[in-house]
Amino acid sequence: MAKKVPLQITLNGEERAEFVESGSTLLTALRDRFDDTSPKGGCNQGTCGACTVIIDGELRLACLTLAEMCDGASVQTTSGMAKGGVLHPLQRAFMEGFAAQCGFCTPGMIMAAKALLDRVPNPSRDEVIEALAGNICRCTGYEPIINAVLEAARANSHNAA
Repeated sequence: MAKKVPLQITLNGEERAEFVESGSTLLTALRDRFDDTSPKGGCNQGTCGACTVIIDGELRLACLTLAEMCDGASVQTTSGMAKGGVLHPLQRAFMEGFAAQCGFCTPGMIMAAKALLDRVPNPSRDEVIEALAGNICRCTGYEPIINAVLEAARANSHNAA
């Protein structure tokens, strides 16, 4: 039986603590211990991006990140983006722009886009393409996703004005 270790994180702004198996991934901890099923286990090898989260402001793959290495960290997932029942501009843009078909890649795509928009509020199309390069989508052909990120950036710039 694997050794259990304590894990304290701030998950989407809320202090959380659980015991996790030593050597388990953050993806496993989020889904099985913290009941946040928004990050998806696609390839579990770090190549598809479906498990993408933001840890202490940096984009990371939860399937390759040891949970115990995140002790004390702030972790953001798509589950924490909507506030008071109001979708985050990225979530709204994905929905309105039909940027999600099966939806499996969507949480990772949105987190990659959020990390970009946090750094570059008004990115170019090429910057969006580069930011999303670590995420695979098998349904949309990427155009609706790229357009949704650009639309969210435009909406944010209008709201900030």
